[in-house]
Amino acid sequence: MGGLGARRAPALLVVLSGHAFTLIVLLAVCLSMRLAVPRWGPFLYASIGGLEGALALALFYRALATGAMGLTAALCGLLTALVPVLFTMIHDGLPTRLVAAGLGMGLCAIWLITRTRNAEEGLTGGTVSQGSRAAGSRTPLLMGALAGVGFGSQLILLKMAGAVSILWIMTYVRAAGVLGLAAVLMVVSLNRAGEELLKGSPNVLRSGFLGLGILAGSLDTLGNIFYMLASRFGRLDVAALVCSLYPGGTILLAMIVLGEKPSRRQVAGIVLALAAVVLLSV
Repeated sequence: MGGLGARRAPALLVVLSGHAFTLIVLLAVCLSMRLAVPRWGPFLYASIGGLEGALALALFYRALATGAMGLTAALCGLLTALVPVLFTMIHDGLPTRLVAAGLGMGLCAIWLITRTRNAEEGLTGGTVSQGSRAAGSRTPLLMGALAGVGFGSQLILLKMAGAVSILWIMTYVRAAGVLGLAAVLMVVSLNRAGEELLKGSPNVLRSGFLGLGILAGSLDTLGNIFYMLASRFGRLDVAALVCSLYPGGTILLAMIVLGEKPSRRQVAGIVLALAAVVLLSV
């Protein structure tokens, strides 16, 4: 949904629309249920995570919209999982052998799932098509790396902030994201360097991006809530890595909705991902 929306309008607007809608819904739910407001510690972690996570999401949607999905998705998926894994090993110590095997299989699965023809041509310097040239440039690599580090850092911050009311934490996350994205939009709109970032449909409001942005934001919010629930029951690295297997679901949905056919390598990666989840669940 985010990738389709970013093809119709600037990625920042797509993310901002989803974040603004879910912020209103979350705030209404928290106030109507009269939930206790968390203290400053969780508020700080959630705000930082919401700000940098929203910017990372905008980078990721922009990369999807350009068509250079191969290297961007590979780096993003691996770093999203690797950052929390390394953090947990330093903070909580090494995992058991079974969990370590599951983590290793999961990282291999993410690499297989996100590897595409464009990614291979980007690594070998091929220039068969425009998408391949985009994949081989430095910009998609940088965008993928920054988005992956941002997502991985957000998972750590949500884990640190998730010991209290999850709905209030998500409200803080969305509020920080909305403020940060609005500030970035104001800055880039006044700068020529932001023309490419804000590039989109000539008739943005008529392009139908708003519905896609709201749907993508709602699904992203639900995903974050379920992740915080999962991270409460065990190690951060396990919850983060299982969460980072999302490209497999994206591939399956693209096959069903858009008619895209996954490669044999991606199918193998999905099977390996399921095996990794079984090991981590045990």
